[in-house]
Amino acid sequence: MAKVYYDKDLKSNALTKKTVAVIGYGAQGRAQALNLKDSKVKVVVSELKGTDNYKQAKKDGFEPMDAAVAAKKADLIHILTPDTVQAKVYKEQIEPNLKKGNALGFSHGFNIHFHQIVPPKGVDVYMVAPKGPGTLVREMYEAKQGVPCLIAVYQDATKKAKKIALSYAKAIGGMRAGVLETTFSEETETDLFGEQVVLCGGVTKLIQKGFETLVEAGYQPEIAYFECLHELKLITDLVYKKGIGGMRKVVSDTAEYGDLTRGRRVIDDRVKDQMKKILGEIQSGEFSREWILENQAKRPVYKALKIKEEKHLIEKIGQKLRKMMPWIK
Repeated sequence: MAKVYYDKDLKSNALTKKTVAVIGYGAQGRAQALNLKDSKVKVVVSELKGTDNYKQAKKDGFEPMDAAVAAKKADLIHILTPDTVQAKVYKEQIEPNLKKGNALGFSHGFNIHFHQIVPPKGVDVYMVAPKGPGTLVREMYEAKQGVPCLIAVYQDATKKAKKIALSYAKAIGGMRAGVLETTFSEETETDLFGEQVVLCGGVTKLIQKGFETLVEAGYQPEIAYFECLHELKLITDLVYKKGIGGMRKVVSDTAEYGDLTRGRRVIDDRVKDQMKKILGEIQSGEFSREWILENQAKRPVYKALKIKEEKHLIEKIGQKLRKMMPWIK
């Protein structure tokens, strides 16, 4: 079982008298930068000039700068740009400005774990990964609460990397909720696996196949949409709040019996075999190589599949039905 750290477990603050550069001012970058600032940490931010994120940073009271300038000013450089541009930003702007004793931080381990970023020996490399979107990270901080975080140390040049990670997690509010220790490899591989086989890939295909089955059997697509997509929120909200067992206590006995007896026929050992195969592709680096090459080739497969999925009947039906739901707007 993972050890959980709380505010009381951190006896001293490793960020005292340090400057933190937050590279990237998207939802997560904004939340972390503002939380750090409100925790009395000296923060500079980097964002591309002229972008909406740049304008937001200005509104929030920051003076956004180039990543190279921010890295030069900082003791800790926390990279929150998208995975697909991190290596380029690091190589061109951050690496030339790293000094011995600096710390390099991430909120996802992809580029470190798959060696797209290879830091020099003299810097600490740590991870603080909030388990929630940036908007929630900020909202919970302002409510004097927090979002649980994962921390990890990849390189401990100063022998203070773990304390830095914990101090950073505390400053963004994570230790109010609890911080779990992991590794870059575990965080990266489980994150990719969850996205591909359950959270995104698995759920969307389950919805589509259920929808197609009903429509092909002659049922109205609108009814199929309600049963296979719309009502999913009710179940996921219950699972999110109460767990699977708690959800089963709330739904009808008929629904629970169908769950217990039929679910295993749909998601059977053949599906688990495919899950194991996908996990193997992640662990071996096959998926990362494929995705890196896809981006280098300007994403031809990604774009083609995206266009195909956008033409699915469930998308057209959904656009029509969601207009009937003012609470969504």
